[in-house]
Amino acid sequence: MARHLITSALPYINGIKHLGNMVGSMLPADVYSRYLRQRGHDVLYICATDEHGTPAELAAKEQGLPVAEFCAQAHDAQKAVYDGFALAFDYFGRSSSPQNLEITQHFARRLNENGFIEERAIRQVYSPADGRFLPDRYVEGTCPHCGYDKARGDQCENCTRVLDPTDLINPRSAISGSTDLEVRETKHLFLLQSKLQHEVEEWVAAHEEEWPQLASSIARKWLTEGLHDRAITRDLDWGIPVPADTWPELAAEGKVFYVWFDAPIEYIGATKEWSDAAPAGETRDWKSWWYESDTGENPVRYTEFMAKDNVPFHTVMFPATQLGVREPWKKVDYVKAFNWLTYYGGKFSTSQKRGVFTDQALDILPADYWRYFLIANAPESDDSSFTWEHFTATVNKDLADTLGNFVNRVLSFSKKRFGDEVPAGAAAGEAESKLGEQIADLLAEYETQMESLQFRKAAAALRALWSAGNSYLEEKAPWLEIKTDPEAAALTLRTAMNLIHLYAVVSEPFIPSSSAAMRAAFALPSDTATWISADEAKSLSAVPAGTPFTVPPVLFAKLTDEDLETYKERFGGDKVGGDKV
Repeated sequence: MARHLITSALPYINGIKHLGNMVGSMLPADVYSRYLRQRGHDVLYICATDEHGTPAELAAKEQGLPVAEFCAQAHDAQKAVYDGFALAFDYFGRSSSPQNLEITQHFARRLNENGFIEERAIRQVYSPADGRFLPDRYVEGTCPHCGYDKARGDQCENCTRVLDPTDLINPRSAISGSTDLEVRETKHLFLLQSKLQHEVEEWVAAHEEEWPQLASSIARKWLTEGLHDRAITRDLDWGIPVPADTWPELAAEGKVFYVWFDAPIEYIGATKEWSDAAPAGETRDWKSWWYESDTGENPVRYTEFMAKDNVPFHTVMFPATQLGVREPWKKVDYVKAFNWLTYYGGKFSTSQKRGVFTDQALDILPADYWRYFLIANAPESDDSSFTWEHFTATVNKDLADTLGNFVNRVLSFSKKRFGDEVPAGAAAGEAESKLGEQIADLLAEYETQMESLQFRKAAAALRALWSAGNSYLEEKAPWLEIKTDPEAAALTLRTAMNLIHLYAVVSEPFIPSSSAAMRAAFALPSDTATWISADEAKSLSAVPAGTPFTVPPVLFAKLTDEDLETYKERFGGDKVGGDKV
């Protein structure tokens, strides 16, 4: 089986992330990773908190904490939420790790040796009131492209254009609010992306046909506009320091690398963290995942998950960095890019506290409710809107009625009529043969969509599998069969119980906790199935007669009109952007 390296865009350290962040990177990466593991592939899913740059310093200042202490606490808080969402990272690291420092400085030295880094004097915003230069997010103002008046000095959150602080109209200090700003000369390191333009173009051309149109169009747009040399250092107290052995003057001035230089390198750094954290007696070879061998042995397929605002950095800027290092570092094969998930038509926003945040979501309902809804409505081809009405309707129709009710009524009815063991009943007949063929076909469709990373279509195929069980149950009507032919009713229930086991196995990437509960309902000591083959789907015989079973608690509670109104009152609804948040 293949080796799959999977990464999702690193969540910023400054606060708990919202549902849009979850569905735009980490959750689909987890669903795909789980699926690949179940199919027998060797998978390494890596993520980390992105801890450098002005967001960390500003958030720490707001809380009155040293930035290192703030980042450590925030990392643990984010990890707890991701554990709550059952994200099965192989490792969740930190970009402030010693491993990332080591590798980032190595990249910088190699780029410099190869002529792709240049020291330049530039004019930069300086605040006399704060007594310091103001890089990136330390400067706020009006975007020159769209007029958004809360744009930051690195990127406009509204139109996603990448900016420099000096681009902003009516700039102000994010520290003191002072508008008494000057432009002074200072020195920084620049990555000469212009010298790598042709190589990046060739690399993108070799991959973009396979990528989703969203990813390839963004990469192509950046290349068409031309790659510009970009500063990769900043005047900050917190970050990976410029190595003194290469740039002693800049190191003495306290320059650190720009967060967008070191953050993608943390994918590699976190893999080394994973390797270094191996328990006694276990050896983990981090380089085998990232350093391509000359012989082509043990190839790795690398898939990245991210929202569209991160695409330029991963399809153009980081590949340029990797190419310039002149070492065989693994570059991405497939970029799964997502559009925005909006909240009643307005943007979710971490910085503006607008929308439902992941910790709040878990306070309301278990993770599987959110996992299923978000993936079933993932913003793949266009932006999609979260509304409480849509969420409630989806939970009730798909989870509570289609899947949950099927499981509960089959097991409860069988227990009432036949006791605590799977009944034997008659031999499978024409209806069961027809059902098996249908399930095998639907399972193949589900697999096809998962393999092609079409998550909404995969969710629709999974829903169709669940619906097939309900259709079979309605057709056979065991509550009527029991009156005239108990053996026929027992066959129907035994077949339906086998469907529950099948659902437990194949639904695990979407709803892992509920799948575990369904699977645990049957006392099958030798149940080691990780997936269901076409022949197994057709036979529906994994749970034989005589197997003890229990009726699990209700898998999914139906949401009421009162629940809907409570959620809308708490978080806002009906108004664009969720004004009550």
